[in-house]
Amino acid sequence: MELNITQRADVLTQALPYIKKYYNKVVVVKYGGNAMIHDELKDAVMGDIVLLSLIGIKVVLVHGGGPEITEMLSRVGKKTEFVDGLRVTDKESVEIVQMVLAGKINKNLVNLIQNKGGKAIGLCGIDGHMIRAEKLDERLGFVGEITDIDVTPILDVLEKGYIPVISTVGYDTDGNTYNINADTAAARIAGQLGAESLISMTDIEGILRDKNDPSTLISKINVSDAPQLMRDGIISGGMIPKVNCSIEAIRRGVKKVFIIDGRIPHAILIETLTDEGIGTMFLSGNSYDD
Repeated sequence: MELNITQRADVLTQALPYIKKYYNKVVVVKYGGNAMIHDELKDAVMGDIVLLSLIGIKVVLVHGGGPEITEMLSRVGKKTEFVDGLRVTDKESVEIVQMVLAGKINKNLVNLIQNKGGKAIGLCGIDGHMIRAEKLDERLGFVGEITDIDVTPILDVLEKGYIPVISTVGYDTDGNTYNINADTAAARIAGQLGAESLISMTDIEGILRDKNDPSTLISKINVSDAPQLMRDGIISGGMIPKVNCSIEAIRRGVKKVFIIDGRIPHAILIETLTDEGIGTMFLSGNSYDD
């Protein structure tokens, strides 16, 4: 339904406390899933990020790109294998990962942000030796475990008024390149920056008490209760590593972590600038609310 002028003014007025709360604070957005694939959703996400930047929020965009990596590997005749949910990445594959993430995807996102009226600079974890890594598991090849984060390049870009767009490719001092899980990298980067919040975009509504019933969304979880929810099977499967990254971010100093449904247009704005919010919020404490 079309909003009239008064309703539009009310929406803006309701956003004011949130604008004041987040003004000049760092918000890290982990961007992935369907929101990266569908043009309409991608357009909405980039528009949201530009709007947040223009009202004085320091947005850092960390992105993945699994489907496009799989597509490119397929083009060159390489079959994708996974172990424990992680892509096996040999020497040839990691070069393709770097090309797709730090090249095609990263620069396309930078261009889209700028076409929306924002200012963006593309970075990868090799730039400024931002993400140092070592092999996570010999079975996985060049999949990296983060050993150190240097956020100096990110801070420099933010200081100049640009939105950093970061692809999660890591390095080591022997000249190797590593494929880094984007959720893990976003959590570490957010912690190192002392971010006000980390927003993780996924393809589900959030944490559901009953996975088949969206009305059972748990809107708030304190990190001390997450292990019990895992034992009860409420947090399970592919959501476990995302929740573990959320816990890691909180323990490293991020005030709040949101897992939101990236399939909803303008999900970032709804979560950041409205009373309603969507998805599941993680914070430090000792209880959770339905």
